[in-house]
Amino acid sequence: MKRWMRRILIAGFALAGVAAGNTARAGLLPVNVSVLPEGNQYRWTYNIVLPTDSQLRAGDYFTVYDFGGLVANSNAQPADWLFETNAPIPPGVMPVDDPSLPNLTWRYTGPTIASGQTGLGNFWAVSLFETPTDSFFTATTHRTTDGRVDTNITDTTVPVPTGPTNPNLVPEPATLLLAGLGLPFAVLLRRRA
Repeated sequence: MKRWMRRILIAGFALAGVAAGNTARAGLLPVNVSVLPEGNQYRWTYNIVLPTDSQLRAGDYFTVYDFGGLVANSNAQPADWLFETNAPIPPGVMPVDDPSLPNLTWRYTGPTIASGQTGLGNFWAVSLFETPTDSFFTATTHRTTDGRVDTNITDTTVPVPTGPTNPNLVPEPATLLLAGLGLPFAVLLRRRA
């Protein structure tokens, strides 16, 4: 089953569970991830939904983990949201986190959004890479039943590095050694020709 279909089903089951009186909670959900070319880079857009059993308060946030090839200052978000990288992991969830890759966090700063399935809009960042890989999405919201902080974790898609991000990288020592050993032979062959 395609990942986007699975997310829609999860959101639907979570909403159906709330309607049936079930206490299952979902927190914020990334219901769609799209990737569009932007020059020689790629815009990764996350469409986020607040389910019916949660409310959003100032300070609540969500994080997308291990976003490869982040282009500095390329993020965009709706009003009342702030962007940061490498926010702390919320308590009670355990995403796999590669410390060498940035985590993208959007923090809410506006008035409380009451419960009810609400689309929060599109959040994006630009990457040097187009190739997707699986990663994690965590969120912190508040429960509508008692107002307590609630955290959730689900899967999402992020860009994975597919080659060097800096063309001025220094070669590895083994590469330099092989070039050094081969250079005299190239000179010798040139003299014979």
